[in-house]
Amino acid sequence: MALNWAMLNPNRSPVPLPHEMTITKVDSGVDVSLTIPDTLPTTTSSAGGSGGNKKLKALGKIWLTDQRLIFTTDPGSIFESLSIPLHSILSTRFEQPTFGANYLSFDVKPSPDGGLAEGTKAELRFKDRAMFEFVSLLEKTRERAIYMKRQAAEDDEGLPTYTLPAESSSVSMVGGVPVENPPGYNA
Repeated sequence: MALNWAMLNPNRSPVPLPHEMTITKVDSGVDVSLTIPDTLPTTTSSAGGSGGNKKLKALGKIWLTDQRLIFTTDPGSIFESLSIPLHSILSTRFEQPTFGANYLSFDVKPSPDGGLAEGTKAELRFKDRAMFEFVSLLEKTRERAIYMKRQAAEDDEGLPTYTLPAESSSVSMVGGVPVENPPGYNA
């Protein structure tokens, strides 16, 4: 099962998207925990949703590209891969607990038919290395991706509409022929 799936090569590395550039990767010891809401409880329903959560946890590798965060699991895990477009990471929190390892917690906006639900939360931990440098790279790359997406939207919306020019009063007409025309122009 893949969540917000990523295409993988036979060596279990992600197939890059067009014009995608890898920024960094962590080859081992990455622990990802996902909390995916099953059904959200509704106040109008008499049956009432349970509001339960599905919890998934896997160990594997992670890639940070200029477009997405990609996690691939070790063989035998409960899911195969997780791909999150950077603009779909809604908020991040770098947690530094008193007892325990630092970790990154973030909320995910699910892609349509990606296997995630609204309200999905993820936690990212590194087993054998510090993660502050990775979190800093992720934040900078995420900010840039969001900026570029907004710029593209503004560029698409910001095009002026074409209108016919109004008759200019600065052009003198003599017999229906503009005076600025070169000599020898006959109508």
